[in-house]
Amino acid sequence: QVQLVESGGGLVQAGGSLRLSCAASGRTFSSYHMGWFRQAPGKEREFVAAIRWSGISTAYADSVKGRFTISRDNAKNTAYLQMNSLKPEDTAVYSCAARTARGGEPLTRSPSSYDYWGQGTQVTVSS
Repeated sequence: QVQLVESGGGLVQAGGSLRLSCAASGRTFSSYHMGWFRQAPGKEREFVAAIRWSGISTAYADSVKGRFTISRDNAKNTAYLQMNSLKPEDTAVYSCAARTARGGEPLTRSPSSYDYWGQGTQVTVSS
């Protein structure tokens, strides 16, 4: 089992940047692919980005591609989401999630495929 704690959220003006962190404890962090998801009020949770356990490959939602970057530091048991050129529509609660790595499977964008979740951190982008 792994415990996940997000940090780095806050209030930022449109065009600004934030970096979210997801600190993991428990089992070996490198055993998990990591994902970031977000949920705005009244909307379903949506995929933002994912990164393979090794960090070799990543995946992004079209809405954030070119603006957000997911990364990880397995030595620090931490995943990151660098968010640049933020827009008001990026406002949401952002949560990180871990999926147990299973062989050579591709990264998944489905929330139900992730095994563990953090509590989330609020990101608010003002216009």
